[in-house]
Amino acid sequence: MKKFIDSFVNVWKIEELKNRILLTLGLLLVYRFGAQVTLPGIDATKLGNLTNQTDEGIGWLINVFTGGAFSQASVFALGIMPYISASIVVQLMGIAVPYLQKLQKDGESGRKTINQITRWLTILITLVQGPGYIYNLYRTLPSDAFLLGVSSFSFLFSSVLILVTGTIFAMWLGEKITDKGIGNGISLLIMVGIIARMPQSFIQEWGSRTIQSNGGIMMMVLELILWFVVIIACVLLVMAVRKIPVQYARRTVSGEFEQDVMGSRQFIPLKLNASGVMPIIFAQAIMFIPAAISGLAKESDTAQSLASMFNDPFGLVYNIVFALLIVIFTYFYTAITVPTNKMADDLKRSGGFIPGIRPGVETGDYLDKIMSLITFPGSLFLALIAILPAIVVSLLNVQGAWGYFYGGTSLLIMVGVAIDTIQQINSYLLNKHYDGLMKTGKNRKAVA
Repeated sequence: MKKFIDSFVNVWKIEELKNRILLTLGLLLVYRFGAQVTLPGIDATKLGNLTNQTDEGIGWLINVFTGGAFSQASVFALGIMPYISASIVVQLMGIAVPYLQKLQKDGESGRKTINQITRWLTILITLVQGPGYIYNLYRTLPSDAFLLGVSSFSFLFSSVLILVTGTIFAMWLGEKITDKGIGNGISLLIMVGIIARMPQSFIQEWGSRTIQSNGGIMMMVLELILWFVVIIACVLLVMAVRKIPVQYARRTVSGEFEQDVMGSRQFIPLKLNASGVMPIIFAQAIMFIPAAISGLAKESDTAQSLASMFNDPFGLVYNIVFALLIVIFTYFYTAITVPTNKMADDLKRSGGFIPGIRPGVETGDYLDKIMSLITFPGSLFLALIAILPAIVVSLLNVQGAWGYFYGGTSLLIMVGVAIDTIQQINSYLLNKHYDGLMKTGKNRKAVA
């Protein structure tokens, strides 16, 4: 523990790292402040119906990813999610569109062009989602909540413009954090929004257990222990890899004597969960469709039955379908994001080979087979983590809002972003000859 504290203190001894952390915290604070600013023309004291809409179910999930901005009718009500949607679309189009495939191979210039395409697509998606959000306000809030009138075109136009600007500004904040701060900016904005909802959910659960005598303090302690166990399981899922041994052909360099030139890492790390949280996000998007369709056909009994099943994230049918979709999308997303053939070609060009496997096509087939084998348990584990909130709510009678933090996208994003940020801080410390945060070791003195 003392070594960890010393390592944490060493963070502030590195001027560049300290400035990056302070900049990151400052930009995150700006984002959280903006999430509390209500759209002009809306009475902030009459948002009760909108808050009730996001207390549970699908509405709660949408609200948690915007850090509560959705229920506040905030200028950041759409959050950074249009940018995430645009990034997913561009990534999927990169499989089929030759122009995007060419850009992906053009290095830094291609990456900048893809980023610009993603930004323009973000604006288009926001222009579609913005009027939809305002229409939801019309349906949810009382008429006297609109200070300029319900049918005011000036309110609709200005609100959509502000929502688009808010999303662009949030996107800009995320990119600045990535470039000038520490960690992945977009992911940090999502994580901060999720964490912002945690204290309120915990207080509700604490009140339910203690004030309402629903299990008492001992039950609360049991929940916290289980929560930490789940966090450890998520860390293992995020960091687990299958190491494929690699050997390199003997090469020599000119000098007074021959010297072996070997790669510093003599294995290929294939991640157990190479797709991250994307299968859950894809599956969640699919799960929204039945509820949306049922909303358009209110007169049908079948539609109402469908709505009742797919509007309850803790229901049995919902979670069975959800888990199956996650397994399917895990295989799909892994197949398009882990280019085993390209890995085999790169390995062959660098003079490396897997013992017992011929370089080239056979190496690509072997890597693809290994990925298929490790993706199956990874997908099952990911599906289990995703439906764990429903299991906890059903078995332990946990409050729904607190139950969401026992798994699903929320917990995996928090764990993944935290690990990525700590690894970046760790690299700064090790480069300056300090002990890292993630693994203690022999004390090293800073080099003058």
